[in-house]
Amino acid sequence: MKKLKKIAAITMARDDEFFLSRWIAYYGKQFGTENLYILLDGTDQKIPVNAGKANITKLPHKNLSRAAGDKYRIGELSKLCTKLLKKYDIVIGCDSDEFLIVDPNTKQTLREYLSNKKIKTSLSGLGLDIGQNMNCELELDRNAPFLEQREYALLSTRYTKPVVKTTPTPWGSGFHSIRHHNFHIDKNLYLLHFGAIDLKMLEQKAAARGTDWLNHLNRRGNGTINATTNLTPHGEKWLRIARIMQTYMRPIYALRKPAMLGIKRVVKIPNRFKKSGI
Repeated sequence: MKKLKKIAAITMARDDEFFLSRWIAYYGKQFGTENLYILLDGTDQKIPVNAGKANITKLPHKNLSRAAGDKYRIGELSKLCTKLLKKYDIVIGCDSDEFLIVDPNTKQTLREYLSNKKIKTSLSGLGLDIGQNMNCELELDRNAPFLEQREYALLSTRYTKPVVKTTPTPWGSGFHSIRHHNFHIDKNLYLLHFGAIDLKMLEQKAAARGTDWLNHLNRRGNGTINATTNLTPHGEKWLRIARIMQTYMRPIYALRKPAMLGIKRVVKIPNRFKKSGI
């Protein structure tokens, strides 16, 4: 095995202590909390009690539209990434409700796996958008592991993001792309998005943020929950099929982003993914 690389994880959050504390617990276990860098959007923001040695910076909050806010946040995170790549080999950037895992079948930790990869610019995990199945899954127990309570995910090009980066080239809004670079989906990496893990939580959060965010929920969050509730779930073979499709297909309007020709597939999350502890 090669020498372990220095890896940092970064995110930016506002009014999101629940997911942020989970993000800290997960990536802190992978890389050590001293290698976590968190931008808090607002000087009034609370620091999670499990922050440990995480590097936390509070920025003055700016009242922006969702689109403008996305550009502002990714600009700050891209600048932070550029700075960190002067002392780290790899920087992982993602939202606080996103968790990059390596398939437990590799029998490697995330740090070990990435240390053994030759990464030219970036790596993406296959995007799995986990949603509550309203037919059979109860309201989320916030003190229990997510994957012990949720079993279904929508295969999502939106969350197949180039979150693993070795170049200072800026990310596009929401980490969805890297400027002037294609993306590379790794066969053993998965990016799990939990933003739609619980309908009640979504409704409460969106209402607190205002009309713009509530509209965003109607477009994205409920769509995920509707899919995991109403579509027939498929087996693990669709993970491989989706990875192949997203590797070679591109939408005409965004040639550096993955596509699946509008095909929607819900999959049952492999039971072994529970070993991630998320």
